[in-house]
Amino acid sequence: MTNPRVVVVGCGKWGQNLIRVFSELGVLHGIYDADPEKRCMHGIQSFESYEAILRTKTVDAVVIATPVVTHYEVAKQALLAGKDIFVEKPLAMNCKDGRELADLAKSKNKILMVGHLLLYHPAIVKLKEMVSDGELGKINYIYSNRLNLGRLRTEENVLQSFAPHDISIILDLVGEEPIRVFSHEGSFISNGISDTTITFMEFLNGVRAHIFVSWLHPYKEQKLIVVGTKAMVVFDDLTAEKLRIYRHKINWENGNIPVTEKAEYELVTGGLLTKALEPLKEECKHFLDCIQTRNKPIADGEQALAVLRVLDKCCGTQSDFFVHESSFVDDDVIIGKGTKVWHFSHILSGSRIGEQCTIGQNVMIGPNVTIGKGVKIQNNVSIYEGITLEDDVFCGPSCVFTNVINPRSHINRKHEFKKTLVKKGATIGANATILCGITIGEYAFIGAGSVITKDIPSNTLVYGESAKEKRYIADNG
Repeated sequence: MTNPRVVVVGCGKWGQNLIRVFSELGVLHGIYDADPEKRCMHGIQSFESYEAILRTKTVDAVVIATPVVTHYEVAKQALLAGKDIFVEKPLAMNCKDGRELADLAKSKNKILMVGHLLLYHPAIVKLKEMVSDGELGKINYIYSNRLNLGRLRTEENVLQSFAPHDISIILDLVGEEPIRVFSHEGSFISNGISDTTITFMEFLNGVRAHIFVSWLHPYKEQKLIVVGTKAMVVFDDLTAEKLRIYRHKINWENGNIPVTEKAEYELVTGGLLTKALEPLKEECKHFLDCIQTRNKPIADGEQALAVLRVLDKCCGTQSDFFVHESSFVDDDVIIGKGTKVWHFSHILSGSRIGEQCTIGQNVMIGPNVTIGKGVKIQNNVSIYEGITLEDDVFCGPSCVFTNVINPRSHINRKHEFKKTLVKKGATIGANATILCGITIGEYAFIGAGSVITKDIPSNTLVYGESAKEKRYIADNG
């Protein structure tokens, strides 16, 4: 394959760095910016509109360096037009949009790479090797500071602007996503736009981490510190000595008194550190290589989504409802204000849960399930695809729903799911079984242990083994 032909969209400060590097690599096919003045760069072809780029068959890839709030729409249009894309971090403003872009790239068989620049930094590559080789021992703690008196933004907060770099490195070093994330922020310049944040992360393997980012700081600092049981490493991107290792020891006196034995630091050398490589150029070369080989980028859509999941939790996307730390919520899930999801539950992708719901212990919902407002689902209930619960439905403990009428283990019947509708205010008693393909009417009442095989009219009380209609029941029970 000949060299890919790349267009850079967004000619701001960082966009100009990308323009320079792709030009040096001999693949820059043009530029575009919504501001005509920014398109006037001597000797570089500029497009008059973004649509013109997407229509041009000689353009293989689009590099997106526009404001974060535009990433989703600009990237989506490029993927739909059949272009490979490189999107500056973060991929999108939230997980829902990020998931859509990742899925779209996969369905179109297009490269989607995100600008988590420091994953390509020679010092970080070396640091990861040291962690993988066990040179630092067991990792206990990681923290990073990314501080500056920098350009203040109003379209994104400092966490979205600065922290994706540090989050991506920490997730890469730890090798898993955090089980708990919480963040403290301060908005001092623009109301609702965080200027300073401290974020804490806890991981299942025992690692703890924190990230301090601010654009209201008297001086510039970019440091990452990794504390292990055998050694500690400092990555300082603003000094010539990028990577230093401290082989301090902890000795125990009298068997129970810890005493430190300090050591002078050693400069880490070797590997890519000796080549004085520019991280941005390495990142751009990796993108071009992925276009040509069709290999998955290091910072692909899934890696970007892991970063977005942390950002979503930090930025309060989930602050208006509660999810217990032992439960898991997939991407592309909407949960209403005031809803509580308790222990060991799982909400699968595409599900929509209304406000003020209570989801008990060991509940599974989804995928693609719709639940109304004020619904109460007690312990040990599974709400499968094809089932809809309207407002104020009550599901007793261990009641059972189905979505296939004739299941066989060796036959895939996902295309045969039958829909079940439980209408407003209905109650389903403990251990009742609801066969699929029926409707339970408004304020109907299903007694405990009943087996329901047909539609139940509104305001009807049924119970017993045969679940026959017994009498009228009022809305208030």
